[in-house]
Amino acid sequence: MDRSVLRRRYFLVLSAMFCLVFSNLYAAENIPNVLLAQVYESGLDVTQYLVSEKYDGVRAVWDGKTFTSRQGNEIHAPNWFTKGLPNTPLDGELWLAHGQFDALSGAVRKIVPIDEEWRGISYMVFELPNANGTFEVRAKRIEEIVKQAQKNNKALHLKAVVQFRVKDEVQLKKRLKQVAAEGGEGLMLHRADAPYVTGRSDVLLKLKLLLYAEAKVVGYTKGRGKYKGKLGALVLETSEGVRFKLGTGFSDAQRENPPKIGSLVTYTYRDKTKTGKPKFASFLRERKD
Repeated sequence: MDRSVLRRRYFLVLSAMFCLVFSNLYAAENIPNVLLAQVYESGLDVTQYLVSEKYDGVRAVWDGKTFTSRQGNEIHAPNWFTKGLPNTPLDGELWLAHGQFDALSGAVRKIVPIDEEWRGISYMVFELPNANGTFEVRAKRIEEIVKQAQKNNKALHLKAVVQFRVKDEVQLKKRLKQVAAEGGEGLMLHRADAPYVTGRSDVLLKLKLLLYAEAKVVGYTKGRGKYKGKLGALVLETSEGVRFKLGTGFSDAQRENPPKIGSLVTYTYRDKTKTGKPKFASFLRERKD
């Protein structure tokens, strides 16, 4: 092969490696310190919280000039999208629509944004980084900021996440079912009296509605590590013909004596992928009837 061709290929490889290393270093240095939710547990005094829908979007922190993902990567939004946004730091989700996460993710991760892919995207704001006051005060301030930004149709894609209160857990669960029926992912509960904090904290809780389904056992995978010699995962097939592996939710006894080939099992899950496979699936029980 010609040496000039080899040199060009070598240069391209080095350039790609440099870009990858630089990108990883940039991301590591720019990871935003944000508030992360704990899982809701029944029995809390829900009247102390402001509740909102949990949007299945891409977390994005706005610093007044650019968007940064939770992993520290810059999100390259079109100029028209950022032009009307305020200088105030914001925290929220870039969101397209229920069930449209894959399309949203594909759009916001492009280095060169495509205008048409961004047309239906909204920036759903739920927090003001480093702002003073309780969350209830900050939530009202977010509404004011969004209202001001939307004047004269400058930033209609900027929206305040609606916060509301519930009187008890019964009303909370009822609202959860309503959101799930509309295609939503779940609810978020934020202590109304909480100051701004970051990191994993119980001032912010997430509540999702688990879904249940059945599938037939069509195979097994072998366990590894502490499960060596036992069941690693069940290979299941749904009534629609979708196959997937189910590897969580089993007791040690069930791993030693798993459901037989051909038996039906019930599992829980939270959502489905584009190809119909369940997300966050967990074994619940073997159907004995």
